[in-house]
Amino acid sequence: MTGLSQLYLISLCFYLLHLLDFSEFVVSQSIVQYLPGFNGPLPFYLETGYVSVSEFNDVQLFYYFVKSESNPTKDPLILWLSGGPGCSALTALAFEFGPLHFKIAEYNGSLPTLELNPNSWTRVANILFLDSPVGTGFSYSRSFQGSYTTDTKSAQQSYSFIRKWLTDHPEFLSNPLYIGGVSYSGVIIPVIAQHISDGVEVGNKPLLNLKGYLLGNPVTGGELETNSKVPFAYRMGLLSDELFEVISRTTF
Repeated sequence: MTGLSQLYLISLCFYLLHLLDFSEFVVSQSIVQYLPGFNGPLPFYLETGYVSVSEFNDVQLFYYFVKSESNPTKDPLILWLSGGPGCSALTALAFEFGPLHFKIAEYNGSLPTLELNPNSWTRVANILFLDSPVGTGFSYSRSFQGSYTTDTKSAQQSYSFIRKWLTDHPEFLSNPLYIGGVSYSGVIIPVIAQHISDGVEVGNKPLLNLKGYLLGNPVTGGELETNSKVPFAYRMGLLSDELFEVISRTTF
């Protein structure tokens, strides 16, 4: 993609930003019915907003929520985190399995055109695309201290997010809940799931209907992943028997 194309995609992000409600409440949200580059009203429900996830309300996590196009009252609810850490949830929404795609092939230098994604997961699931950790996408902190984050803190804040969001959207409390993500979120998501499981066990309200978590090409641990690269390459036929034997003798 050219630098000019990237500039226009960034401009679209700022158009989305202008649609948001920057109130001081714990949960602030806006219903988005139109988007630049899409012809006519959106044929699906899109909500954007912020949820405060810190003690002093200084950390605000931003989300995109798309209702299922099938049966939103019964279909699964997926909380989705992108990788990085620091990749915006917009990448999943607009470039991976969200309801919209950019028509990059037809880009002519003007505002990018959006089109419906016929293979969107939102055809059968409600999806919360979350900008996490703080500093990712439109998520921000009002204080310097709040902008500091760790994997542990990020997992705790994501857990706080889903609890507060479901408190504000109780109609989805009974839906099967899944936590999903890719890449570096493989470090965070199991911890979020553990927080939810622990909370359910001690009776924390609201009770979350966690059914599982899903990971795509996840980061799991440096030593394990590094040591598995050579056996993986060998079994994929990328290394000869002789080279694999030499490497195995010298590195394992």
